[in-house]
This record gives sequence, structure tokens and C-alpha cells, in this order.
Amino acid sequence: MKSVKLRDMNKIELETRLNENLEALQNLKFQKALQQLENSTMIPNTKKEIAQLKTILNEFKLGIRKEEDSK
Repeated sequence: MKSVKLRDMNKIELETRLNENLEALQNLKFQKALQQLENSTMIPNTKKEIAQLKTILNEFKLGIRKEEDSK
């Protein structure tokens, strides 16, 4: 997912997406261990998106980014 789209998401959506990606990464690692992984570029891409999500969530925590309650 593009970082611009990630930055438009609210905090709850980001946390949900982070949990989904962490589970997906674990499944990809199992597939790799069992030699069932077809696309090996999925692991680095998932790790990159997890890092982006954690960065944005940390910005919320530090107060750099403000959550918009209503538009």
C-alpha cells in the first residue's frame, strides 16, 4: 500500500492493518520454511509496510500527527 494512503487512515485502521500484516508475515515465514512460498518478494514488502505503519502510529503517540475526529 502506498504511504500516502496509509497517512490518510485513522489510528484504529492503522492498528488493524498492522495486526493483519504481522499475521501475514508469520504465515509467509511458515510458507518459506516449508518451501511453499511462490513469490519471495512478499516478505520484504510486508516488512516495509509494517515499518511504515509503526512509524505513523509512533507519530500519533508522540503528538506529531493529530487524529481528525470529524470532518
